[in-house]
Amino acid sequence: MSGPPEPGAPDHAGPFGPGRPTLTLGLLNFARSAPPGGWSPLVEQARIADRAGIDRVVVVDHVVMGEHPEHYDGGRFPTGPDGPWLEPLTVLAVLAGVTSRVRLSTGIVIAALRTPAVLAKTAATLDVLSGGRLDLGVGIGWQREEYEACGLAFSERGDLLDETLAVCRLLWRPGPATYRSHRLAFEATWCEPKPVRPGGVPIWVSGRLNRRTLARITRFGDGWIPWGEYVADVARGAALVRDALRAAGRDPARFQVRGQLPVVGDDDGVDLAATMAPVPALIEAGVTDFNLGWRMPDPTEAALGTLTGIVEAFRSTVGDGRSTVGDGRSTVGDGRSTVGDAAGPDPADG
Repeated sequence: MSGPPEPGAPDHAGPFGPGRPTLTLGLLNFARSAPPGGWSPLVEQARIADRAGIDRVVVVDHVVMGEHPEHYDGGRFPTGPDGPWLEPLTVLAVLAGVTSRVRLSTGIVIAALRTPAVLAKTAATLDVLSGGRLDLGVGIGWQREEYEACGLAFSERGDLLDETLAVCRLLWRPGPATYRSHRLAFEATWCEPKPVRPGGVPIWVSGRLNRRTLARITRFGDGWIPWGEYVADVARGAALVRDALRAAGRDPARFQVRGQLPVVGDDDGVDLAATMAPVPALIEAGVTDFNLGWRMPDPTEAALGTLTGIVEAFRSTVGDGRSTVGDGRSTVGDGRSTVGDAAGPDPADG
């Protein structure tokens, strides 16, 4: 590459500042078969999350599906090859129009399947139109068929992702950009508008913490989305990430780490005390963002009440490091919740 030095990740505190734990909710932009009533419940769920005080909603990505979803190594895959998957950035654009404060995130998008300049433009446009609310969670994916359908070499997926992120960071900087590699070259090129934040759209890197993923995190990342064995052992992963950031001259206190927060339910609703019990230890381990393991039932006022109660319990817990929600029983909503992994299948595999 020639031209100005390659941009690294900006060292910043993120949209919420250091020390402010956040609560994330995954929304299902996929299904086993086309929903008979259409996808309007997805839009209503985003509205409810926005009203309830959720900090971030997340959707996931598959461009195409091959005929062997059983090759997925993140557990049981939720659809067959013919299950519909809505394109995540398009979904977030729709959700931006019906919400006002919640952040909008991919968790993840298989970034290398988009040409770098087009992804930079799309992300910047969405960020500007949403008032600076976009977070770009990225990973390399696990499915060879997706790369083949896009005319890309699956064996080069790591290099392709790194180049995509480098070009996005470069095009998000002020002024014209120049870039050269054996795959791509352009000179004195503008990509406008720029994202709202001077450093560009926050990038969350997903993957197992091998050498390549740690290098990608320190080079481009504002946050890390654990994958594989690190989902259950986020403390070990967060320590590795902190060490890598320090070695790269970056401040770990200005970096975000996602952890899982399963919802504990009972016959009467959501057990708030039991749900919030792991939070202080996870914060101590380095988790800054909590992925809520709750599937919203029908998007009704009852669902809004239940989710608002969870958000209030979380705010109380992170405010003084312990739960202060009484006996832990939810007194809002009708308790019709589904407990599980709210982010859905993350197709990242670093």
